[in-house]
Amino acid sequence: MDPFLEYHRSQTRRQFFGQTGLRMGSVALAGMLGERFASGGTSLVQPALPGLPHFAPKAKRLIYLHMNGAPSQLDLWDHKPQLQQHYDKDLPESVRNGQRITTMTSGQARFPVAPSMFKFTQHGQCGRFVSELLPHTAKIVDELAVIKSVHTSAINHDPACTFVMTGSEVPGKPSIGSWLSYGLGSESNDLPSFVVFTPTFPAASQAQALFTRMWSSGFLPTKYTGVALRGQGDPVLYVKNPPGVDGSDRRTMLDALNRLNTINHDRIGDPEIQTRIAQYEMAFRMQTSVPELTDLSKESKATLEMYGDDVHRSGSFTHSAIMARRLIERGTRVVQILHRGWDQHNNLPKLLKGQVDDSERACAALIMDLKQRGLLQDTLVVWGGEFGRTVYSQGTLTKENYGRDHHPRCFTMWMAGGGVKGGIEYGETDDFSYNIAKDPVHINDLNATILHLMGIDHRKFSFKFQGLDQRLTGVEEHSPVKAVLA
Repeated sequence: MDPFLEYHRSQTRRQFFGQTGLRMGSVALAGMLGERFASGGTSLVQPALPGLPHFAPKAKRLIYLHMNGAPSQLDLWDHKPQLQQHYDKDLPESVRNGQRITTMTSGQARFPVAPSMFKFTQHGQCGRFVSELLPHTAKIVDELAVIKSVHTSAINHDPACTFVMTGSEVPGKPSIGSWLSYGLGSESNDLPSFVVFTPTFPAASQAQALFTRMWSSGFLPTKYTGVALRGQGDPVLYVKNPPGVDGSDRRTMLDALNRLNTINHDRIGDPEIQTRIAQYEMAFRMQTSVPELTDLSKESKATLEMYGDDVHRSGSFTHSAIMARRLIERGTRVVQILHRGWDQHNNLPKLLKGQVDDSERACAALIMDLKQRGLLQDTLVVWGGEFGRTVYSQGTLTKENYGRDHHPRCFTMWMAGGGVKGGIEYGETDDFSYNIAKDPVHINDLNATILHLMGIDHRKFSFKFQGLDQRLTGVEEHSPVKAVLA
């Protein structure tokens, strides 16, 4: 139904009822708002859809740690000691097999194999091989399901990031956080159901732009778009009252605005008007909830030391990580942290170390923090980028320096927490970490796994748009990765 067309078709009837004061829709909506937003009320502002979850969830919340730019699987997780024998030799054509590569390396005269210069050692009861770059993560490997065979069809950053977050390279689709917010609602009336952080990153990084489509609601109602919390200044713009306006003044103005919006909704029927009312009310509540959220004074010394000194630097990845824990503790459904700067086409050893030093301790601390509080068992944590990196060097190769191009055919991600089997490794790559040798996992298989852990059958979770039953996992056949389920 087109609400504007319906409005014009029934304008005379609607005007009649409006002029005679019989605005029963307004009365009903006002009553519902009063119940929802009255202080001390117990009903949820944003409940789950009827029938969801489809089955008992293992995870109630999601924290998604997106390493934007594509971390090198060869230098972090995919241990290939035999590559030392191939140093500076051309990548065999039988391995590449004519597969497409980016224009950044397609003009190279040769594709010299670049083994990782970093040492790998085994850790945990599982004996997982982990790069020396990940000393803190090495301590928690028994909590992780490391998936080495993730693949995507996108070879450039923007479509690949869009794909990993929305299940499609085509812009305009809802992000995974928006899908979960839409389907499962929120357990908090005072904070958004879906929150996004875009923290700082090392100054020398080769960073890609971030687009709001990575946390957008797409064709879903806009109230399911992720709310970006800022690291500097006010965490949320315009939430504070302006000078000379106190809380009671804001409440009076908001009530008047809600009445006007309700009248407009009765006339036109646009559901986005109801979204606007709900957003104004959430902003009013966030005036109290956000300052409490960002106050770390009650965190224990041991917790803050576990995260490291950067926990006190607003806008840092570390500060975002502890905020993620505090948000899900308070009922937020999804928290997404997007850390930029992982695009190392040259000078990879130095730049990759900078990225890891900026984020790796906080990732491990987040897992330990959640576990200590009993939250990890029903909080799902996902770490990964949009694709992997090539085994051959982009540009000049030396023993101490090399770069790597984009590689969508295989890369590594890990999952931990709610319903995930810890201490396992799934999928294998070939001797060059170029092709998948066993158990491929498409990005939408991973998304189906996330939905499954949250109690959702991805095949039954859809939204009608442009005549199609749209799904996060698309129209092709995909399935949860059962091997990683506890």
